[in-house]
Parts: sequence; C-alpha cells; structure tokens
Amino acid sequence: MASSRDRQRKLARAKLDRQLARRAAATKRRRQIQAGVGAAVVLALIVAGSAWALGAFDSEPKKQAAEDTCLWTPQDGAANANLKDVGTPATKDLPTSGTRPMTVTTNQGGPITVDLDLSAAPCGGASLAHLASRSFYDKTKCHEITTEGALRCGDPSGTGVGGPTYSFYDENVPTAPEPSPSASPAPGQPPAYPKGTVAMIGNPPGSNGSQFLIFFKDFNPAKPAYSVVGKVTGGLDVVEKIGALPTVDNGGGVKVKPKTDVVIQSLTVGEPKAAAAATSAPASSPSAG
Repeated sequence: MASSRDRQRKLARAKLDRQLARRAAATKRRRQIQAGVGAAVVLALIVAGSAWALGAFDSEPKKQAAEDTCLWTPQDGAANANLKDVGTPATKDLPTSGTRPMTVTTNQGGPITVDLDLSAAPCGGASLAHLASRSFYDKTKCHEITTEGALRCGDPSGTGVGGPTYSFYDENVPTAPEPSPSASPAPGQPPAYPKGTVAMIGNPPGSNGSQFLIFFKDFNPAKPAYSVVGKVTGGLDVVEKIGALPTVDNGGGVKVKPKTDVVIQSLTVGEPKAAAAATSAPASSPSAG
C-alpha cells in the first residue's frame, strides 16, 4: 500500500503536468494570434504601399511621367576635333505634328525656305531648331555639290566629319523602290528624293548630327540611305543655281567642292505650325540679288 508521501508526490506531479500543458496550450494560442496579427499587418502595409504608389493618397491624381521623344547619343569631342559642343536638344515634350519653317540665307541669292516635317522627323526638326538657336550654321560653308544632285551643308569644319557632340538615328528613310529586271528602280515610280527634298546625312550613315542635303534634282537610289526631314517651299531656283556651279577637287580626289564658296549667312527655325501647313508643295521663288 502506497504511503502518504508517494500519493502526495503523484498528485504534485499530476498538477505540474496539467500546469505545463495549460502553459503550452496558452503559448501556442498566443503564437497563433501573433502570427495572424502579423500577417494582417503585413497585408495592410502591402495594400497601403500599393495604394500610395498609385497615388491614392495624393491630393491630385499622379501624372504619368513624360516619355522621351528623342534620344541623343553623345559623341567624343576630344576624339574628333571637328565636333562642336553646343549642348543637346530636349528629349521630352517635343512637337511631333505639323511643320516648322526653316530659312537658309546664303551668299548666292534670296533665302531658301523649308518646311520641316515634325510628324515624320520630329528629332531631325528638334535638332535643326536647337542648332539654329545656337547660331551653329551661321557663317559656315556648304562644302559639297554631290554627284547625287544635292547641296551638302551643315559642317562648320567643311571636312564632312564635323557636327555637334551628339548624334541621332534615322527616322524617315524612304522605302527602297521596286526593282526592275535590270535591278534598277522600275521606270515610272516616284523618286525616293524628289527635287526640293531636305534630308539629313550622317557620317557614318545612320548617325545624324548637323549635316543636311538639299536636292536640286530628283534622286532615286536602289537603296535610300538619307532620312527625309522636310522640303523646300521657296527659293528652289537658288538651290538649282548653286547646283550648277563648277566644282573642284575636295582634297580627297573627288570633284565635289564648289569652286565658288557657298556660305550660309544665317539659318533660322521658326515655331511649329499646325499640321495643315504640311500640305504645302515645293515651289521656287525669285532670287534676291
């Protein structure tokens, strides 16, 4: 028969076991509650953070960031001394419709007026406007009368490798014409570069800067390579007159340099105009003496 002391020990042990069991159960419940509360807090923070990011707590709706219209690739002026640093145009909020008037005044006659096509070549138009605002073209020479039938201008160094310390990619190169059996453009097709076309020319091709071509006769290559930026609206007779000037060797064995200097006295670009202005057709205007 168990002694009184043994029974007391068993009772005490049983009591301790019950207390430990209750404590374990309470601890488990507390952890479950804490885990639930923690999950709820995390979820609430996620929801609140998402709402904040979406502007739910803004006093005014959050405006979407403006996207880049044009990208300008830096060029190393230290590696090419013919490049001139005049800053870079803006990248955002550039006009992408309508036209901008460009006026080129040379020592060869009355002004040449151009409509820059902002819908087809917004970056070309933005670059020309930026450079004109910095007087980049003033007192520079058009250094070539090309064999393709265009006046090449826009390089202050006159070397063909000059320009600003940025470049931009082609954006409006005409599609290649349908070939004839002889692999030349089929007859009857409109030329890729009609007389009066203004196009950017890069060195290397596709890397445009400041240089441009003004065509004084139709040009229809098998593989167009120049980005069209606008068209002549007045003074085409002046361009044709310059195109008829005799040429001499440019120092590289090519007879394309005008024998008589063709100097851009000023080049200006006006404010954008409504899209309806883009329907103007190329026209010539009397030259000024």
